[in-house]
Amino acid sequence: MTNRQWTLTDAPIERMPTLANFALRESPVPVPGPGQALARTVYISLDPYQWGYKVKGLERPGDVLHARTIAQVETSDTPDWRPGDFVHCLNGWSEYGLIGTGVPEHAYMKTRRIDPSLGHPSLALGVLGMNGLTAYAGLLVQGQPEPGETVVVSAATGGVGQIVGQLAKIRGCRVVGIVSTEEKMRVAREDLGYDAAVSHLSPDLPGDLAKACPDGVDVYFENVGGRLFDATAALFNQGARMTICGLIGERPDGSSAKGKAALLARSADLRAARNVTVNEHFVGDFVDSHFDRFLADVSRWYAEGRIHYREDIRDGIENAPAAYIDMMRGGNLGKTMIRASAEA
Repeated sequence: MTNRQWTLTDAPIERMPTLANFALRESPVPVPGPGQALARTVYISLDPYQWGYKVKGLERPGDVLHARTIAQVETSDTPDWRPGDFVHCLNGWSEYGLIGTGVPEHAYMKTRRIDPSLGHPSLALGVLGMNGLTAYAGLLVQGQPEPGETVVVSAATGGVGQIVGQLAKIRGCRVVGIVSTEEKMRVAREDLGYDAAVSHLSPDLPGDLAKACPDGVDVYFENVGGRLFDATAALFNQGARMTICGLIGERPDGSSAKGKAALLARSADLRAARNVTVNEHFVGDFVDSHFDRFLADVSRWYAEGRIHYREDIRDGIENAPAAYIDMMRGGNLGKTMIRASAEA
């Protein structure tokens, strides 16, 4: 039995990934030592932030690609993990990995047992995991929307954006989503409960957005940047708040840091005149302080049907690079992940 793993090649790291950046290799399935367990990957999370690991040099050629995963324990040499347990861990783009004693832990993406009573295990990669906490902290903690305010969300049907919009509705806000296709506009309105949705592919995005936001914009949750930010910023009300979560559409030379600097520079005068607060979001800052409260709140709202969550699950670890490229180019509808193996 072998362990298939996707690794990074030495191909140039550009603004967007290509198939040349990925190489599939086979290695032996690891054997757990004392205090360890073998975890078989079931779901691999595909997220835009992962490309930043490569741009920043945090992954080098030959490294197994980073990803949050849901895995199922196969064998265990510790009472901490039992065969059959579902766990959130960092197996990455790999069919198997070890958890437990001596296995390096991420600073905030911790290995933890999944509570099946809260929902399907895959949800721990999305609405009941880091994506959910990102939305919860970025909107409710940083954005602090008030009932009746207008909230705009870019990438509004993605893994994070769809949660942001529904949390804003729970808070009593008017919510407008910016998406790409007609299908995503329909999903935003009909499935996710947005009050309005506009397409950034429209030749008149500024006009469309202004019509959807007749009272201006009070809170903006930014996932994209570029012309989406420019159209939204023009509608900022006095005292507006903006959370910068991602800038997938604004990455000169592949760098989100350069994109952020450019975005803030060109909007400096407008933001100063309208007293706009900008919150730069890093989910790791909220894990210790807010994860338990987030999980209690959002799992309850999910169980009550107040939050719906769309998943875009692609089958087969061999298809991970193509799925990742498609997601980065906006071809997904919902939270994108790979089903690497069947649940036992």
